[in-house]
Amino acid sequence: MAYEEAKKKLRGSICPVITPFTESGAIDEKVFIELINWQIESGSHGISVTGTSGEPSSLTIAERKRVMNLAKETIDGRVFFAPGTGSTNHDETMELTKYAEDIGADAAMVIVPYYNKPNQEALYQHFKTVADSVEIPIIIYNIPGRSAVNMEVGTMKRLVEDCPNIIGVKEANKDFEHVNRVLLNCGRDFLLFSGIELLCYPMLAIGGAGFISATANVEPAKVAELYNAWEAGDVARAQDLHFELMPLNDVLFKDTNPSPVKVALGMMGKITPKLRLPLGLPSAAIQEEVRESLIELAILPKEVIVK
Repeated sequence: MAYEEAKKKLRGSICPVITPFTESGAIDEKVFIELINWQIESGSHGISVTGTSGEPSSLTIAERKRVMNLAKETIDGRVFFAPGTGSTNHDETMELTKYAEDIGADAAMVIVPYYNKPNQEALYQHFKTVADSVEIPIIIYNIPGRSAVNMEVGTMKRLVEDCPNIIGVKEANKDFEHVNRVLLNCGRDFLLFSGIELLCYPMLAIGGAGFISATANVEPAKVAELYNAWEAGDVARAQDLHFELMPLNDVLFKDTNPSPVKVALGMMGKITPKLRLPLGLPSAAIQEEVRESLIELAILPKEVIVK
């Protein structure tokens, strides 16, 4: 896909689909396929897997490839596909990004390495080496809250200038000044996706391309509608959805993502709410808050009983 074509196509609500597990901890491939089909039927414009919500650090390299391939086969060109291919390990990131290219993904989302805490020059060299090794479009995933490092605007600008296939960024960055400066310095056509739920609507207002929101796992239709309303010029509806979704956004991050999301999907009968250690389910109090939020949005009936 030509990069300018990719910039036109890769827009909207991209769901970072969770990785469902069976009670024994194996990947539940049947349920995974069902989740992707449900997302597409509900109006999500794109699918990502093996990002933060997909628990990539709890998967082996072989499992990440299997999840990516299964997603690509299930999507079958109906919406665009941008799997997460980043890791703390440079060679693994290279291998997974090349694999995304080989299976025909529309883009690869590469996270700022977590735990390592590289400096800005090392970040530049890491991303440039990965980008230079493939032709697939690259979306930087900047999430300082989990990686402990923020990719500075100057570093991102250098990468955009030197690597034509780096076409966008998922900014899970609460600093709204920072994300404004990303577009100012990287170009107004640079794809800016929100990875912060409460900034999904505000980022559209400054020219963002959409959002990659964990909340779409639970309420895909309304999250996609927010983008559709904005694109249609229905600002009032987009604002209404922004505030309507806010309580759900809040409760889904009362514990480490994707723990509350999996609890919600379990209550909805979509998955077995299983995580791999070292992650675990949230407290009973948070689970009750999740249940109340789902009832408030009419995702669950009021008489639902959660065991």
